Amino acid sequence: MVKQNGNLKAAKAAKNDEFYTQLTDIEKELKHYKHHFKNKVVFCNCDDPEWSEFWNYFKLNFDELGLKKLISTHYVDNDISDEPHSYKLELTEYNGTPIRTDLVGNGDFASGECIKLLEEADIVVTNPAFSTFRAYVKLLMDYNKKFLIIGNKNAITYKEFFPYLKDKNVWIGHTQPQEFRTPDGMTKQVAGLCRWFTNLETKKRNGDVILWRKYYNEDGAVSEDAATRYRKYDNYDAINVDKVSDIPIDYYGVMGVPITMLDKYNPSDKQDINDNGVSLNGDLATYFDIVGLCNGKDDLAGISTTKDYRGYREIDAVTKHLQECLE
Repeated sequence: MVKQNGNLKAAKAAKNDEFYTQLTDIEKELKHYKHHFKNKVVFCNCDDPEWSEFWNYFKLNFDELGLKKLISTHYVDNDISDEPHSYKLELTEYNGTPIRTDLVGNGDFASGECIKLLEEADIVVTNPAFSTFRAYVKLLMDYNKKFLIIGNKNAITYKEFFPYLKDKNVWIGHTQPQEFRTPDGMTKQVAGLCRWFTNLETKKRNGDVILWRKYYNEDGAVSEDAATRYRKYDNYDAINVDKVSDIPIDYYGVMGVPITMLDKYNPSDKQDINDNGVSLNGDLATYFDIVGLCNGKDDLAGISTTKDYRGYREIDAVTKHLQECLE
């Protein structure tokens, strides 16, 4: 796993993050959204149709999904490619002949040509380059588009992206991509390192995670187990929770929780408390104020680690950073 993570870090450093999603991973995730695509225009704006399994998936399932139109644009990196033109492919019927049209520009998703196609689209489905993820998501949100895209797990901690999760405008999908293919034919194992992000409604978004651990005894005192399990930070009134399954059902103060909490987070407006426990619901801004502190060293969020929380002396800086995200 260390080697896998190193692959992604090296790609990020070199801006060489041209990873192609495998068809099996696309099929596993897309099966949860089929009802969204009837009579819709789908745009894959980070995909070379000659390589893209996103294009292949929607082409093969054009009739089953009831698509109105499929569009894909090809990006030409002028620094490393001798190709004279980028192009777009459009498909309007199953087994039809895709219509190829040269683009004036290089096919960048933020170019005027591609933005016009984005305006035409109903749903965007693709795997954008990790190095452009922040700008890419902002563009989709600015144009109020429905989407299903892949990103690095640590995108959750980006100050530009976290507010979308906090405000319940974006949530995490059903599955996790297992591997990518690179232009040189290599396969990169990425299990656990990436997530699907979407604003399409799914059953998972409204599912419940049952919690059972308690922080207080029946007399209102902190239980002996809780005092050991949930240590407090040195100079901030919050408890540390190492595992999502350990989130206490009766503690409503600030918690430092694993970044994987958002895999299970239910962004509904209610909390269902019953004899079996509490659903992992509620307002992210108040119920889980500190997110991602258990994710190890992560410069993107200004966080060191909570594994050494008893010696941690920079919680104020972390809190300030996250409060800016929550405002």
